[in-house]
Formats: sequence, structure tokens, C-alpha cells
Amino acid sequence: MDQASIKIADRPRAFVRVSGPDAEDYLQRMVSNDVAALGVGDSCQALLLTPKARVIAPMRVLRRSAEDFLLLTEPELGETLRDELVRMRFAAKAEIELEEHRSYLLLGGADGGIPNEDYGLPASEILDAEPPPDAPRLGDEELEALRIQAGTARFGREIDDRVLPAEAGLVERAVSLTKGCYPGQEPIARLHYRGHANRRLRVLEVARSEPGEELVWEGKVVGRVTSAVSGVALAYVRNEVPEDAVLEVGGAEGRHARMRPA
Repeated sequence: MDQASIKIADRPRAFVRVSGPDAEDYLQRMVSNDVAALGVGDSCQALLLTPKARVIAPMRVLRRSAEDFLLLTEPELGETLRDELVRMRFAAKAEIELEEHRSYLLLGGADGGIPNEDYGLPASEILDAEPPPDAPRLGDEELEALRIQAGTARFGREIDDRVLPAEAGLVERAVSLTKGCYPGQEPIARLHYRGHANRRLRVLEVARSEPGEELVWEGKVVGRVTSAVSGVALAYVRNEVPEDAVLEVGGAEGRHARMRPA
């Protein structure tokens, strides 16, 4: 790893432990990705969904041993994720509890740690260790710009109870289309094999925008901004809008956004 290229950033997380003889089987039945295929030390992205495929919590699942998994999720979702898994546990022999860890994000190199694909460059999440003392620190706005440029959806911004995983690009990142049943599998499979989402998350080039602003094309509202920093934004845009369209932002004359190639 080239030490000169490394930067560090804060990445607050909540952590949920699922352990015990039935931990693998229980998670395999509950989350959207194939956790049974993980070797010790491996991880994958996954979703906990409602039966209608609305996202309860996105997560990264780390297999720490044969019967011990650590779920990394957004700071505000730790208790929600734990409570939902406890509520549905029934007779499964699995302990489900919150854990406390110190973490930071290492960008520009992915040696060690838990891989993270959210920022468009090699990165990993480091738990319970001190960051390199001389590594430059990336500010919150710089990290947000990387996330937006990478087209990565975030809970509370691009992901809420109105959004389907396919619209947010989450099927490619966090869903196995070949594993067994889990809550939300049927609507995800039906949309994937028999239809398509009417809108999708797109990266926009825009001088200035704010979350919630509408996007207008040929006089019709065709989308809305979900995240924005200077020069770049994420937005849901209807599929009929062509790739080279220039969109009016927030109804303001002279403010336009151009979609980046997918």
C-alpha cells in the first residue's frame, strides 16, 4: 500500500452481534445476501427488508467465526436492526445484541480491515485500532462528495420507506438472486425478472442544489434531488429521461443539471 495516498475519515457505525449455533441459518433466512457463503473474515453487503421489499436497514455482514457475525449499520439503525432480528428470532438459537467499537475509514488502500465499496476507490473500515498518525484526514463534505460521485445510496437520504432496492442500485450491491427465501425476496425477484423500476438513482453535475428540489425536463417533474454538495448531486430520475438530458433544478431558471453517464 502506498502510504502517501492514504487518507482517513470518520465513518460512524452501529454494530450488532449475531452469534450461536443457529446464527448462520437465521441470518440466511432474514437478510438479502448469501451470508452462508462467507468464509471466516469475509463480508458482504446486505439488507433487512419488509415483506414488501422496503428497506428496514442496510448493513455489512462480517463473519468473525463459524457461529459469530458482526453487522455494521448506520448509527441511527443499530437498535432498530437488533430489535427486528430479536422480534423474528422465535426458536432460533442465536444471541442478538449491540456491540461497541471504535472505527474509522481508511481510503486509498484496502489492506486489512473490512472492505468498503461506497466511495469509488479502495477503502476499508478499521475497528478498534488507532489511525495512522501521519495520514491526512478527509472532511465530512469531501467524503460526502466521494459517496455521491460513486452513486452510493445512504439511509435517510436515498433510502427510505418509499424506495425499492432496485431504484437505489442496491440489488447489484446487496442482494443474492439465487439464495433461499427471506422477507422481501418475492417482490425483488418479480421486479428483476419480469419488469423494471420506473426510476433510478443518478449522479448529476450541478453547480448548486439542495435535497428535495424537483428536477424538470420538457416541462414535467421527472425526479428529485436526494443528496448534494458543490458541483455534484444524487437524484432519482425517471427512466424515460435520456442520458444526455439537461434538467432544470428546483424550477429556477438558469440552474441546470446534467446526468453523468451510468
